Amino acid sequence: MSTDRLLAFAAMSFLLIVIPGPSVLFVIGRALAHGRRAAMTTVAGNTMGAFLLVVAVALGVGSIVERSVLVFTVLKLAGAAYLVYLGVKAWRQRGSLQDAFTGEKAGQGGLRTFWDGFAVGVANPKTMVFFAAVLPQFVDRAQGHIAVQMLVLGLVFNIIALASDSLWGLLAATGRDWFARSPRRLSLVGGIGGVTMIGLGVTVAVTGRKD
Repeated sequence: MSTDRLLAFAAMSFLLIVIPGPSVLFVIGRALAHGRRAAMTTVAGNTMGAFLLVVAVALGVGSIVERSVLVFTVLKLAGAAYLVYLGVKAWRQRGSLQDAFTGEKAGQGGLRTFWDGFAVGVANPKTMVFFAAVLPQFVDRAQGHIAVQMLVLGLVFNIIALASDSLWGLLAATGRDWFARSPRRLSLVGGIGGVTMIGLGVTVAVTGRKD
């Protein structure tokens, strides 16, 4: 796999990951409610859940998508439409990020927090769409080893996600009092995220293989 292909995938992954979605919101909520340790445990579980999706795509769904132009096109357009839908929803409900401040203040066990994060990661619709509809576009079929390439790309995605989600968690845990004084500060983040998600959906729709 070429360096240019990896960098292009990393750039698109970064664009998707930094947009606050279900996983980021959950990490922020755990950080605000339970502190730094809970946030990091949640991130670890979330990352494992997301990588499980990568394995599923690489060993099953991904091979079907790779062989069928029709399946690929349907998934791509459905994924693009869903990304636009998420973007519109994020824009209209950008104030909902304030819900991250309503969590319980009681402590929570590390294993429970890990599995909660895992459940959010494996059920994240944004990640599902990205892996099924976008990830296969970056595979170099001429080089073979399709499943291995998908696993490598998925690993790149998860490394970026791990760093980004950890930063969100640490910032939320460190600035709990600052956020609590004005939860509306997150509304701007949600609005920007919505617009970016719409742009990403349009990009997915107009790019990709046509053979």
